[in-house]
Amino acid sequence: MNYEQAPKVFTSKDLNYLCDMFKWHYGAFKKTATREDNVDDEEIEELMDRAAGIYYRHMEIILEILKGGSNE
Repeated sequence: MNYEQAPKVFTSKDLNYLCDMFKWHYGAFKKTATREDNVDDEEIEELMDRAAGIYYRHMEIILEILKGGSNE
């Protein structure tokens, strides 16, 4: 089932999934952003910068989902 908006209540399974997604994107962002300086090819450096931006935006989306939900 796809939601237009995140549900107001998250199960522990939902939270574990969101945490795993965040950790994966954070690790990918960190690796991409830190290794970008070691690249001499400008095209590859630009691609790594774009990838880091995508990972970062996905982390922001996950955090927004978590901010909007609450276990009332």
